[in-house]
Amino acid sequence: MNDVPRMRIAALYDIHGNLPALEAVLEEIRRHRVNQILPGGDVLPGPMPRECLELLQSLDLPVQYIMGNGDREVLARMRGVETGWYKNAREEWRAPIDWTAQQLSSEHASLIAGWPATLTINIESLDDVLFCHATPRNDTDIFTRLTPEERLAPMFSGVGQSTVVCGHTHMQFDRMIGKVRVVNAGSVGMPFGRTGADWLLLGTDVQLRHTDYDLAGAAERIRGTAYPGAAEFVERYLLNTPSEEQMLKAYS
Repeated sequence: MNDVPRMRIAALYDIHGNLPALEAVLEEIRRHRVNQILPGGDVLPGPMPRECLELLQSLDLPVQYIMGNGDREVLARMRGVETGWYKNAREEWRAPIDWTAQQLSSEHASLIAGWPATLTINIESLDDVLFCHATPRNDTDIFTRLTPEERLAPMFSGVGQSTVVCGHTHMQFDRMIGKVRVVNAGSVGMPFGRTGADWLLLGTDVQLRHTDYDLAGAAERIRGTAYPGAAEFVERYLLNTPSEEQMLKAYS
């Protein structure tokens, strides 16, 4: 028992309304004696947004959220605001934001509005860990395990924590940027590189975790929603995810 750290956090990034994936990850988490859940942004948009929020809120564990760009855009539409991104986005990008906003209540809006952009938590052997959605400076920066360090240095300048956990690009990695260890949690609901769900377990160290689940059953449930592009979501993010090679090339 003495080798079990007092703080064990499961970081679940980029859920994107994929309820079956979230359910599978939470089932696995219960076997790891986790005592806190941290959704790291982009719980939204997605095909089962209300159900995902309500499941997270019903847990008998503390849940601390941070805001992602998707959550931020959905909240803006719930408030009737057209952001700069929304005004310039293609219709097929706007539709999921609009639909998701219509599924949520004013209570959901109040919940989301309280999510911070970053959060620092002390996890014993890891010391202070900074959680952000993309980088410490904003929720939209894109970088990968291959991005040259000199490009990333300005994004992480001034970071006092030794470990930063991020997401946004939907691909797991664990790398150093200067003296800062940067770990990408990957995506629970829309992973790139392989099917299933990716997340992190933080305790004595940071573990890149992967959970397989019933993709055929999940596909049927998601196709049964009214989510715009539900069929494409199933094909692209559940059954035939883009390869890591494809996404590294796209992000470069």
